[in-house]
Amino acid sequence: MLKIGLLGYGKMGRAIESIASEHQVEIVWKITQKDRPGLTGDVLRRADVVIEFTRPEAAFDNVLFCLEAGVPVVSGTTGWLDRMPHAAAFCHAKGGALLWASNFSVGVNLFFALNAWLSNLMNAHPEYAPAVTEIHHVHKLDAPSGTAVTLVDDLVARVDRKSGWALHPARPQDAEVPVTAIREDEVPGTHLVRWSSVVDEISIEHRAHSRAGFAGGAILAAKWMVDKKGVFSMKDVLNL
Repeated sequence: MLKIGLLGYGKMGRAIESIASEHQVEIVWKITQKDRPGLTGDVLRRADVVIEFTRPEAAFDNVLFCLEAGVPVVSGTTGWLDRMPHAAAFCHAKGGALLWASNFSVGVNLFFALNAWLSNLMNAHPEYAPAVTEIHHVHKLDAPSGTAVTLVDDLVARVDRKSGWALHPARPQDAEVPVTAIREDEVPGTHLVRWSSVVDEISIEHRAHSRAGFAGGAILAAKWMVDKKGVFSMKDVLNL
């Protein structure tokens, strides 16, 4: 049975633990923010794979700590991607394994693929203006979400008339794609990509009903990481 360590024991850590047995994995340790100073390499190595869901300011050091200990790490913490190139270089130098995803849900990753395909089509139709909206629970630390950033970055990479993105209220006719981030109650996650013209509108949406889809995808990624070396994403896990 695969042994998983949970580095971070918030909402996602607890969601992963709650479904571990049905996915035939064992949670061998769980580290909260309070416990983190006492974490050692020996403790890390009790796990076959570490799943890391912590805070943006802690994620980079946590990932490097796992790689230094020789333990594959699956990270879902967002808000630290400016340091990902360094983490990737460190992973390669150590001959380790790192997988990062802004969202582990299988449905969301299929949604990413659909968004990329639609963006390719829309590159030839300048009459349509894109916009992205995301809604999350009030406890979420980053805005926009990492999932929304992935969506809009994938869009901008495929649409020549767009050069980047900006948080609302950027205007649809600008070179930047407007992104709206809403924090509301206990919403687990909703993402909407909208293409509007004078005569009509096309939209695609992913709406999470619970955190179970994210947790199941993280376990799927952890299982996939066994015996892997390198830097990966959910595209590799799902062969997208």
